[in-house]
Amino acid sequence: MKKWDVSSLCHKYLTYEYACRLCMTVGGVLLSGFAVGFFQIANFGTDPFTVFATGVANVFGVSYGTLYPYLNLVLLAAMCIYGRRYIGIATVINLVGIGFMADFSLGLWKALTPEPGLAERILYMLIGLFLVSLACSMYMTSDLGVSTYDVMAISLSKLPTRIQFRAWRIGTDCICVLTGFLLGATVGVGTVLTAFCMGPVIQFFNQKLWDPLLMRLQSADIRRQKRRAA
Repeated sequence: MKKWDVSSLCHKYLTYEYACRLCMTVGGVLLSGFAVGFFQIANFGTDPFTVFATGVANVFGVSYGTLYPYLNLVLLAAMCIYGRRYIGIATVINLVGIGFMADFSLGLWKALTPEPGLAERILYMLIGLFLVSLACSMYMTSDLGVSTYDVMAISLSKLPTRIQFRAWRIGTDCICVLTGFLLGATVGVGTVLTAFCMGPVIQFFNQKLWDPLLMRLQSADIRRQKRRAA
């Protein structure tokens, strides 16, 4: 029977880097759900996957938050076949939490601004785009699992081609928008803006913010381990 190596487990999990990855995972997933509320109150169209999920929800006559876990269970089954290595903490939190967080966010902003004006709606849309891109970048870079939807573009970007992640993401987003529209979901300028901007913005945050942060934390952990060994 294999024995647990307590020392190696501590070195893996009791580190600055892992603590940061865990915070990025939880915070990123919940922030992603919260950002959806901004798109919904702006009413200029939501992000592509929300458009798709809303269209499916319309077909079944339920709310987005109610449908989201069940839709993700279906995608999770597919993920177990073609993207099993990407399943992690973020996948589970996304499955059970993001839909309810989106409903909470929408209810909050409706209570604060029941009838937002045009300027407020534009501001909400831009905040939503910024937050959802930042959130996706956070939990994708943390490498503790991704959402069942994100794994499609990530898996395609690993193929031996010169096509980068942002291009694959634009492609999957456009498919979601078209499908959601055909199922009766609202498509607007916010949807189009997100479909073409979200991939590049995520890649920007990955390269300029989270990857450098994790590299610095890795260096800090190495220095700490050397001091302990000395």
